[in-house]
Amino acid sequence: MIPLPVADDVIDTLSPAVAAHTERITHYFVENVRTARRFLRRLHATLVIDSITFSLIDKHHGPDVALLRTWLVEGKEVGVMSEAGCPGIADPGSILVSEAHKVGSRVIPLSGPSSLLLALMASGLNGQSFAFNGYLPVKEPARGKALKDYEDRSAKESQTQIFIETPYRNNHMLQDFIRHLRPATRLCIAMDVTGPGEKIATHTVAEWKKLSVSLEKTPAVFLFLV
Repeated sequence: MIPLPVADDVIDTLSPAVAAHTERITHYFVENVRTARRFLRRLHATLVIDSITFSLIDKHHGPDVALLRTWLVEGKEVGVMSEAGCPGIADPGSILVSEAHKVGSRVIPLSGPSSLLLALMASGLNGQSFAFNGYLPVKEPARGKALKDYEDRSAKESQTQIFIETPYRNNHMLQDFIRHLRPATRLCIAMDVTGPGEKIATHTVAEWKKLSVSLEKTPAVFLFLV
């Protein structure tokens, strides 16, 4: 399980083990072939990329599990790459890991950045109990109801709720939090985590409402705690 930098080319956020393993792996499942090839070239200047086999993890149908079984039975060491961050966390890599366990293969998670955990670390919110909920429903009233339900859970269990959003909808996301959440609920927005434009701030919803904020169209993690 091979992590990629969360921000472009921030290679120093990866453990040395990533370079050691990718120097010899020749078969990969990846979310984005172009990203994977660029990453490997960045790590290994002399690597012959055309000698490497990539299987694309289809966004609609998932990975080719039968191909993974074939590769593992043949004794190949197989790498799994997310487009950014840690594979198996908020991406379909877990399907491949589950299959690897079924055939008795060893699964090795390599250390690297996860924007979700880094945002939680920097938020000041509860790191003992938290839930990653992915994307909210796009349309109302389902979106507002979901936020209310998550806020009720946060209040009942003192649990941090974590979300992501498509970058161009960041401003809309903030306005929905302001519209639907309680004024005293603490909201953290973590943008461009580990990147040059990193911005992480936690305020109450009432305080966010008073601020003049325009969020850039960059990857962001949203967290709140009642």
